[in-house]
Amino acid sequence: MLKLILLVIYFAILIGIGLYCRKHSTDVNGFVLGGRAVGPWLTAFAYGTSYFSAVVFVGYAGQFGWKYGISATWAGIGNAVIGSLLAWVILGRRTRIMTQHLDSATMPQFFGKRFGSTPLKIGASVIIFIFLIPYTASLYNGLSRLFGMAFNIDYSVCIIIMAVLTAIYVIAGGYMATAINDFIQGIIMLFGIVTVIVAVIMSKGGLMAALDGLARVTDESVSTTPGIFASFLGPDPLNLMFVVILTSLGTWGLPQMVQKFYAITDERAVKKGTIISTLFAIVVAGGCYFLGGFGRLFSDQIDVAANGFDSIIPTMLSNLSPALIALVVILVLSASMSTLSSLVIASSSTLTIDFIKGAFAKNMSEKKQVLLIRIFIVVFIAISAILALIQYKSNVTFIAQLMGISWGALAGAFLAPFMFALYSKWVSKASCWVCFIFSSVIMVLNIFFRSSFPKIIQSPINLGAVTMLAGFIIVPVVSAFTPKPDKQLVDESFACYEKKTSVPQKTALGE
Repeated sequence: MLKLILLVIYFAILIGIGLYCRKHSTDVNGFVLGGRAVGPWLTAFAYGTSYFSAVVFVGYAGQFGWKYGISATWAGIGNAVIGSLLAWVILGRRTRIMTQHLDSATMPQFFGKRFGSTPLKIGASVIIFIFLIPYTASLYNGLSRLFGMAFNIDYSVCIIIMAVLTAIYVIAGGYMATAINDFIQGIIMLFGIVTVIVAVIMSKGGLMAALDGLARVTDESVSTTPGIFASFLGPDPLNLMFVVILTSLGTWGLPQMVQKFYAITDERAVKKGTIISTLFAIVVAGGCYFLGGFGRLFSDQIDVAANGFDSIIPTMLSNLSPALIALVVILVLSASMSTLSSLVIASSSTLTIDFIKGAFAKNMSEKKQVLLIRIFIVVFIAISAILALIQYKSNVTFIAQLMGISWGALAGAFLAPFMFALYSKWVSKASCWVCFIFSSVIMVLNIFFRSSFPKIIQSPINLGAVTMLAGFIIVPVVSAFTPKPDKQLVDESFACYEKKTSVPQKTALGE
């Protein structure tokens, strides 16, 4: 009863905020970007809650904690330093300035205007359309075991409820409703992670006793070194490094993450948001992976071979009090719904603005665009829910594999072209195409011909990290041997950085 009451209150708040924010979603700029007037706290929490979903809390934390022990915490530290702090410092201001200057509301629209190429815009929107849907479907997976543990209800019911409620508040209030709800969900995640970590570690006698127990765990199939799972770098530093790269650097190229910078209100908000987002990531991501690192202390209750890595975290939490289990359910639901809402806005706005309006209905009115975005939100949520149900009912492995490659394909395709486009005038349109095609094709080939790849990059995680890093070679090399961009177009794009502005003396000293 306690769990149900908390869930009903939580859902009522989400829907209420969605209805309240209807006034901010009457045009495309308001619906997709909140009128570019979103403050630092809302933006930072929207960034963090879109970053960390049930995939991280249940899937990645359990899997990598089991494989690497306490050293999996490095993934959380990387998420905070690289995925949050450096992302805000390097991309935040420049993204906000140039995207407003180019009047672009989506990443494909940015590419189209920055390089003066409608085909490039459409190509980017197709990649997003293909790879965001399976990523969206994967968000439901982390909920299945937790809801089964807490309520003993069918997973299908959980999927439908989550999909319907997310659709209601996103369709009603757009980005502003999502940002406000992300703030509430972020607070739940912060409080929930800390509470759960303390409860789980205390169940093993406290921190020192838990670390001592972890140091005594042995698994000769992994390593013969004593105490390896409680060590600084763990049993496999190389593969751990690939995890850090994919989950940290990847955010720089994900449309739903970068789009948060489009909407932030001003300079002061960027500075505050950088600090808030980094601290949020330290607690949530660091906490998730730190908790997962103690998974092997519960090995007497876990059968990874039979139930998979997704069973680790739910098993660790199964003996908590009913109140804490209710908190965990809302925590994971918050993480999933916040990421889901961010993904569907990115997907639907891209398909409407960049694909349909860009290619077939160039004179579409603002009102029709908003209506079409809302329709596609329903379509995207429905498709992702159906994919999740198909996988749950029939264990279709193809869908699961496609989910695994989506992050690598998206970040590999967009990261380097986007960053170079913000900073460098010499980047060519051809280099963007090569990066788009290379990352998308190689990640898809990994599904069908994985055994033919070198062993180190057979894993989609490792391959995704490699494709992202490869972009930093592809873009400058291809740009050096292909036609240079139009000088006037480039100068007009970069003129925004030279625009003179007046600021208070406390911000910048006068002569």
